[in-house]
Amino acid sequence: MARKGAGATPATQALTRAGVAFTLHPYEHDPRAESFGLEAAGALGVDPACVLKTLLADVDGRLVVGVVPVSGRLDLKARARAVGGSRAAMADPATAERSTGYVVGGISPLGQRRRLPTVVDVSALAHPVVYVSGGRRGLDLGLAPVDLVALTDAVTAAVARD
Repeated sequence: MARKGAGATPATQALTRAGVAFTLHPYEHDPRAESFGLEAAGALGVDPACVLKTLLADVDGRLVVGVVPVSGRLDLKARARAVGGSRAAMADPATAERSTGYVVGGISPLGQRRRLPTVVDVSALAHPVVYVSGGRRGLDLGLAPVDLVALTDAVTAAVARD
């Protein structure tokens, strides 16, 4: 577990405070990468289906976090339905950064500035370990999907599509 200090991020600090087991997976980030998530999966040598990306959307005027496999895309209509909404659009990147405290490409579902409603794609539960951004580009965290759902107070739903 990471402790406060060098390499610590709000995400690692949140996991440590909660007493949740996790692993750190730093890698050399290439700023020219077309897909940060697929870059992470390749660098970690894991199936892209268990590497999750964190995406923010505006659902009926409120920000909602969606966590889906990097191998797929977010289904905005499904995410809206999962939180009782009717319309969803991807959030402006600057809004996402301000709200979470992280930069795009390094947004973690954990340790965000403000707790936002979160939906984790149900496929995450099929893996013993999932990998999410650790709060900066080039750092992923491995943890049990049930811990991810519990710490983010997320609902699970089928919100990813190929």
